Amino acid sequence: MRVDRIFTNARLATMAQGLGIVERGMVAELGGHIVYAGPAERMDAEVVVDCGGRWITPGLIDCHTHLVYGGDRAAEFEQRLNGASYEAIAASGGGILSTVKATRAARDAVLAAQALPRVAALVAEGVTTIEIKSGYGLTAESELRLLRAIRKFGRVWPVDVAVTYLGAHALPPEFAEDRAGYLALICDEMIPQIAREGLADAVDGFCEGIAFSPDEIGQVFTAAAAHGLRVKLHADQLSNLHGAELAARFRALSADHLEYTDEAGAAAMAAAGTVAVLLPGAFYTLRETQAPPVAAFRAHKVAMAVSTDLNPGTSPLSSLLLAMNMAATQFRLTVEECLLGVTRHAAAALGRPDVGTLEAGKKCHLAIWNVERLAELVYRIGYNALHERIWSRV
Repeated sequence: MRVDRIFTNARLATMAQGLGIVERGMVAELGGHIVYAGPAERMDAEVVVDCGGRWITPGLIDCHTHLVYGGDRAAEFEQRLNGASYEAIAASGGGILSTVKATRAARDAVLAAQALPRVAALVAEGVTTIEIKSGYGLTAESELRLLRAIRKFGRVWPVDVAVTYLGAHALPPEFAEDRAGYLALICDEMIPQIAREGLADAVDGFCEGIAFSPDEIGQVFTAAAAHGLRVKLHADQLSNLHGAELAARFRALSADHLEYTDEAGAAAMAAAGTVAVLLPGAFYTLRETQAPPVAAFRAHKVAMAVSTDLNPGTSPLSSLLLAMNMAATQFRLTVEECLLGVTRHAAAALGRPDVGTLEAGKKCHLAIWNVERLAELVYRIGYNALHERIWSRV
């Protein structure tokens, strides 16, 4: 068999079964896809890349971001340092709605120019797939514009982009006295149009006291299911509204944050196959003290992903390597859990069976590392060990 490229003289972490380590391994690529990953063997290739004994992992996946937005919220960061709570800032017109105002006012070219350095920072660390949510428009016109812009950016940026509709992010000022009207807009107008145009891969919501109730999110998820869209949920971040169980009831791809999730929520997620996405950047930035129930997730065998939650207010974090270190130090994840969390489990959180492991049939998205031990990818702080990133637009 003749292939396009062989990456040889490498140590593989395939992530197919646990870390899936192959000490003397190789990866073969044909037409942008992996056709072989395993112990080195003879194979004809147009190009042979000698990796010099370096480690190869799947390209990293940042499965929860809000990275397309206008403005910043550095002033709110300063307010929190001076004692203001996230809830108090939101109640005074700050928080998400301040970013909504800036995003609505920004032209697409400005949004792209502001987002590109964030994407570049992730790509420079070996990220090959990024999820990007809307949710900073909150009117029909502005949310559709934002989703179309993200789709457009994804066609030109050197990274796979998964798009998520987050209309149920916050109540927009136009509907401040009409929650039912806004939910009707999401369910009866927005979701059907988004599905028709193929503008989003999934639908998300923020289930919290300062956002939307479980019943309201249930309406959104019912509409999404009726139009063939998978769902995800910001759940149990600031309180336990049983968002994890709600996500599981709708067989959500993922439930994210989860600081206040209880045992029943973990069990429900396990039964539904819902991935727990841990977001240590928000935990750190908000100076939270209650960590997600990692022990319960382990006990119930819930897959755990790790992501940056890159956003302007509560997690201005554009390093997935640092997110892994934070997940290890703050949440006590193991090195293996962290690495699976930004590869195989992150792919599952996006419903993407084509990425996340080094296996035949997957896209040839690779990260080649200058490290002696895989633990260095989690252990080091502020250091990028990437040797080369391989990404194929297929």
